[in-house]
Amino acid sequence: MILPDKYKVLVVTLSDRAYRGEYEDLSGPVIREMLDDYFKEIGWEMESETMIIPDDVSMLRQLLNESSQSFNVIVTTGGTGIGPRDITVDVVTGLLDKEIPGIMELIRVKFGMEKPNALLSRGIAGIKNVSLIYTLPGSVKAVKDYMGEILKSLQHAIYMQYGVDVHKKH
Repeated sequence: MILPDKYKVLVVTLSDRAYRGEYEDLSGPVIREMLDDYFKEIGWEMESETMIIPDDVSMLRQLLNESSQSFNVIVTTGGTGIGPRDITVDVVTGLLDKEIPGIMELIRVKFGMEKPNALLSRGIAGIKNVSLIYTLPGSVKAVKDYMGEILKSLQHAIYMQYGVDVHKKH
């Protein structure tokens, strides 16, 4: 496979209240900014889109089924907890072609050591069609923590996804 000339990134905020306009989405713009900075830093061209949707199973499922055909990276924020409206992880889990458990396990352990509530996040990562998908909590602090760890391996994950061997031969 050949790497894309331009990476398409989709950031999806799941929040009933932000969708209704009751408050401003703060976590989605942080993800977009961090990804913009990251792609500039590694010298890869990127275009990004953001969406705000309610915590709705069928809407998220349809969006991911369609978007995973054309977006290289999809990051969701919100809906990763254990509350009754936290549906993101359940929907994404059922759609993934391959799960990538290590990154989210590391994040939970690393941040859960100081803040045990971080262990209640059910966030997952994986691949569906052409998309790497990451599910993040809704808080800005958690988004910054998660993205800081995800970005450490994102370029390599993209190489692996596209079958590009960047390992040095011994």
